[in-house]
Amino acid sequence: MLCAVYKSSKKQETYLYVPGRDDFSKVPEALLKTFGTPVFLMIMPLKKDRELARIDINKLRTELKMNGFYLQLPPPTENLLKTHLQQQNSD
Repeated sequence: MLCAVYKSSKKQETYLYVPGRDDFSKVPEALLKTFGTPVFLMIMPLKKDRELARIDINKLRTELKMNGFYLQLPPPTENLLKTHLQQQNSD
């Protein structure tokens, strides 16, 4: 299985995976509006033994088959103030 990977022109570290290049037919219009103009990155084979940085390959394959797309959001940002206060309270 192949998929095309796009990055968002509006949201940092946000990626959209679709089963074919420029195939946004199953992506909701509201999502595309929020995502911005998709910037093509690559075509990628989804082999079962392949490892990806922040996404499970099996989940990606399932989402592409069921929904026709997968949206990868950035990891949550660390609240440095909260971490600092927790460290102060534990000392």
